[in-house]
Amino acid sequence: MMDKFGPLIFVWFVLCGSCLGRFVVEKNNLKVTSPNSLKDVYECAIGNFGVPQYGGTLVGSVFYPKSNQKACKSFEDAGISLKNKPGGIPIFLLADRGDCYFTLKAWNAQNGGAAAILVADDRVEPLITMDNPEEEDARADYLQNISIPSALISKDLGDKIKKELSNGQMVSINLDWREALPHPDDRVEYEFWTNSNDECGPKCESQLDFVRNFKGAAQILEQKGYTQFTPRYITWYCPEAFILSKQCKSQCINHGRYCAPDPEQDFSRGYDGKDVVVQNLRQACFYKVAKENGKPWQWWDYVTDFSIRCPMKEKKYTKECADQVIQSLGVDVKKIDECIGDTEADVDNPILKAEQEAQIGKGARGDVTILPTLVVNNRQYRGKLDKGAVLKAICSGFEETTEPAICLTRDMETNECLENNGGCWQDKATNITACRDTFRGRVCECPVVQGVKFVGDGYTHCEASGALRCEINNGGCWKGTKGGRTYSACIDEHTKGCKCPPGFTGDGVNSCEDIDECKEKVACQCPECRCKNTWGSYECSCTGNLLYMHEHDTCISKVGDTEYSLGFVWVVILGLAVAGVAGYALYKYRIRRYMDSEIRAIMAQYMPLDNQGEVPNHAAHGNV
Repeated sequence: MMDKFGPLIFVWFVLCGSCLGRFVVEKNNLKVTSPNSLKDVYECAIGNFGVPQYGGTLVGSVFYPKSNQKACKSFEDAGISLKNKPGGIPIFLLADRGDCYFTLKAWNAQNGGAAAILVADDRVEPLITMDNPEEEDARADYLQNISIPSALISKDLGDKIKKELSNGQMVSINLDWREALPHPDDRVEYEFWTNSNDECGPKCESQLDFVRNFKGAAQILEQKGYTQFTPRYITWYCPEAFILSKQCKSQCINHGRYCAPDPEQDFSRGYDGKDVVVQNLRQACFYKVAKENGKPWQWWDYVTDFSIRCPMKEKKYTKECADQVIQSLGVDVKKIDECIGDTEADVDNPILKAEQEAQIGKGARGDVTILPTLVVNNRQYRGKLDKGAVLKAICSGFEETTEPAICLTRDMETNECLENNGGCWQDKATNITACRDTFRGRVCECPVVQGVKFVGDGYTHCEASGALRCEINNGGCWKGTKGGRTYSACIDEHTKGCKCPPGFTGDGVNSCEDIDECKEKVACQCPECRCKNTWGSYECSCTGNLLYMHEHDTCISKVGDTEYSLGFVWVVILGLAVAGVAGYALYKYRIRRYMDSEIRAIMAQYMPLDNQGEVPNHAAHGNV
């Protein structure tokens, strides 16, 4: 009898454990742009299927059919087309809740040609998350093929939209996912709550396919430091009253502390739930050891290789097979075993205990109750577990302008700078632009080019500033060459601005015109001067045998000037010669006096000199 009710008991305590948790409904903004009576921003709940456009927006017109209003049947069979004509606005299908799964409504809307589906709630209640069917109903082939976004709206908003449509009004909506996930800085932290079980139907198959497809992108992002990834594993505890039961013993380790459902839901055959818990623990320990080795991205290799080499169907879901995979990746198996510890002991396992604590939501993130679940920047991802969809969600988690190149490819987003330069400033002559493409759109930000920073508002004006600014398009200043001469209005010593060089006048940016110094009578104005204007300067000469002095703007005689100059030179030379001779004589005299005094001092130590008197001898001569 206990064998029959065992699965029910396990489901009971799993559900009880889940219902006590805090589930957070992930939402995005819905902006009604027309009619005026509905203009406002509303909240809607993101469906946990299809592909939400994380980081982007989608504009469309609402359509509410006269028949098949719950979208439980094919619109093609009903003769209704939701496809918009070329150049038309995308259609958002409004469907009523009830009678069939949310996923079937979305599938029928997608096949009918709708760009998105809005499901109007049929009761007054807080928004809920539209999820996939339960396991027994989750084998429909269409589930993984839903690609349009879905949203649940309140009954009140749904009724208002229907009323406006019935009055012949066009209801235009902008679905906005740009703020659906936090994007605080240049690194995205994300978790993947998964399972090593490969016999749980479509959900297990979809998460294994995701791991294999996403592995390459995940490893590149991790290796280059763009992301910090952590794998997570859900376990439950066995109620104390059933710890010694056959069901808990087969599904739990460490005396009922950590449990997982039986893979086949049949305790008499195949693998047990505790086998799944041990393999989950082994994967968590592999990540721990790989991270300690500085290679956390190896987790993706291990999980992928294990799913291929050690499937349950081939009876290879064992420690021996897992150890072979671990060794092939160059990781120490002993360290993995030490991390796993004794699974039969009545003690806590540090790894699995931390996993159970992590299941409890903190801050804006609710409890993890859906498997698999992706958490990006502490917010749960909603939608299909697909490489492209998940990558978009991760890319939307970067602070704007810090996204890696993989987020800015054509498959990921539309480069708004390609059309009209995004409305930003641009210097077409040098192909310098202030438009910077981002995953969410674009920003107009004056650039930094070859170490030169441009300053301005980014929309109408950007100007090179700082050192070396004249190296970039001459700092945006005027520059001209004529007759082998080049003049520039850019000055490196100035951090910004343009000023026409001497000999020119103008704004320094668009033009600098030559000043005719001769005509303006600003130079070469002495009676004997003859002035000739040149581009950017002038030439001044004198009549007769005169020499032009530029500093004094005057003409002087060349002969008189030469005689005066030569006489002055000779006077200087003669003066220097006299000073030199006098200095030398003084030097010789002083050195002679110094040497004489030194010699006399030395000789005085050995003999009296003529000018010294007798020095009496007071020395004692022994005893008399």
